[in-house]
Amino acid sequence: MSGLVDAVPNGRPGSAARSLIPVYRPDLSGNERAYVLDCVDSSWISSIGAYIGRFEAAIAGATGARHAVAVCNGTVALHLPLHCLGLGPGDEVIVPSFTYIASVNTIAQTGATPVFAESRAGDWMLDPEDVERRITPRTKAIMPVHLFGAACDMPALMEIARRRGLRVLEDAAEALGTTLGGRQVGTFGDAGSFSFFGNKTVTTGEGGMVVTDDDELAARLRQVKGQGQSLTRRYWHEVLGFNYRMTNICAAIGLAQAERLPAILAAKRRFARFYRQALADLPVSFQQPLPGVDSADWLVSLLLPPGTDRERLMAEMSEAGVETRPVFYPAHHMPMYRSDERFPIAEDIAARGLSLPSFPALTDDELDRVQHALRAALQAQGKG
Repeated sequence: MSGLVDAVPNGRPGSAARSLIPVYRPDLSGNERAYVLDCVDSSWISSIGAYIGRFEAAIAGATGARHAVAVCNGTVALHLPLHCLGLGPGDEVIVPSFTYIASVNTIAQTGATPVFAESRAGDWMLDPEDVERRITPRTKAIMPVHLFGAACDMPALMEIARRRGLRVLEDAAEALGTTLGGRQVGTFGDAGSFSFFGNKTVTTGEGGMVVTDDDELAARLRQVKGQGQSLTRRYWHEVLGFNYRMTNICAAIGLAQAERLPAILAAKRRFARFYRQALADLPVSFQQPLPGVDSADWLVSLLLPPGTDRERLMAEMSEAGVETRPVFYPAHHMPMYRSDERFPIAEDIAARGLSLPSFPALTDDELDRVQHALRAALQAQGKG
């Protein structure tokens, strides 16, 4: 699941823009340039090259998964396993309404039907109790979505899946580095999917990865992502496939990023602590991960006080040189999935949620500017 606009490297045009603090900016200060130039110099720039295997091994090692299969973006990292797990017309997949739209679109792209479920107020994650209520004879899978670096209640969801005979595909696009009970999210279900878009904790520009411990599923993922070509016989195509392959250049960037994953996570967790402490006296509420969750703090997000004019607040913070962004709209409000069903918690989070600058290179001065800008914008509306 990916869903943020491209980062703004130098802010908006104009004199004031030079000091704009963006919501996200990738840190490319490691071996990214050297590895990309190595690809260019070697001429291995397409979907065959040493960096693909090295990057897959790095993500497998970071997550503890047996297999990691690189693909060209985070959306196909969801569609590919759904397809390979056999989801199709007549099947239902339970997914939270509060999610980025790619989670839902990929279900629909298989011909299966997305069935929306409610979120929980504290951690904003898929509610296992509501999942249980929505299971029908047509339900074949659950798609938990680990939003903003937090983690779904995977023990509860896996117990439901085992008891009801359901597949589980974890959308961990925003949660590389997030653990629950010491275990990386994305490794609880049949498969997990990560995004490496430009705003993710590890980026390849565009890219994704599917992880799984299932040997047979991993082999199928590898075959289907490469036009269904046999893994042992060149140009012999045995099954319907797609061109979902990652390029060697993207993998080179990803490997350089993965080499610095612990440092990137440490930086993000540091500013998450800062925001929570510095804004503790304001009437805002932060996303509250479950006990036992060590969040990757992909985007530090909070709920504004009821009645806050979010658009005005964001405009005032922008004038102060701080970019923010709203959280996702509920999928059941989108024209192609519109439903009259109510999801009060998801709708409330969507209406009041705000994400703050959360890139690894944030300085102490920038963090202070962010908290002062938010404080002033809230006070202007009598909410501070």
